[in-house]
Amino acid sequence: MNRSLRPDAQPQADPARLHVAVGVVIDGEGRVLVALRPADKHQGGRWEFPGGKVEDGESVTDALARELAEEVALEVAGTEPLVVIEHDYGDRHVCLDVHLVTAYIGEAAGQEGQPLRWLAPDELDAGEFPAANAPIIAALRERLA
Repeated sequence: MNRSLRPDAQPQADPARLHVAVGVVIDGEGRVLVALRPADKHQGGRWEFPGGKVEDGESVTDALARELAEEVALEVAGTEPLVVIEHDYGDRHVCLDVHLVTAYIGEAAGQEGQPLRWLAPDELDAGEFPAANAPIIAALRERLA
């Protein structure tokens, strides 16, 4: 496993790696939005922070705004980098470009039928998330401490 916890780290161009924009959405009560991955998807049945693949020629912030609108019906109004994580699952390599969503418009709703939960940061159990998400939880807790 290879991971970088530097918020300014930039992923390298590699067609074998999946570049993903991830949003850590925090509500007015300090809770974090998580969604349940479909059982038939990679790492299915685990909770995740919303986001999705960065398309060719798309910026991370544009991808994040598009994915959050498509997945959870939120319009992103502000973000700041949190962490960049490189993780090799063996069957795929992911680069998670994670941003705190500092402002948004709308009410979260699973647009793809996925269950959503709002959890306090101390309620996030890394064992319920894909392995690559553990450093996200750690970085979030450190940032909010």
